[in-house]
Amino acid sequence: MEPKVVIYLKRVVKTISMALLWLILNARIGVVNGYAFVENKIKLGNVLYYILFIASLAFLLYYFYTLWKNDLHFEEEDDTRKDDLESIS
Repeated sequence: MEPKVVIYLKRVVKTISMALLWLILNARIGVVNGYAFVENKIKLGNVLYYILFIASLAFLLYYFYTLWKNDLHFEEEDDTRKDDLESIS
């Protein structure tokens, strides 16, 4: 497989796996422990959960930004390939 395609697929896998990990961890902490739901009144656990939820989301989005900010330049062709194709025809 082409090296640029491998790099692209690794980025996709990293993005999906980090998003799923973030989702599972936040669901586990929030739903199972009850911090995601406000029952009678807002408690300290609810406030801390949502602060950490928003902060971790910000870090996750920053990670995605740094992962995807560099372009792979798929449209560029190698000169060696052009020469090889011209020599065939």
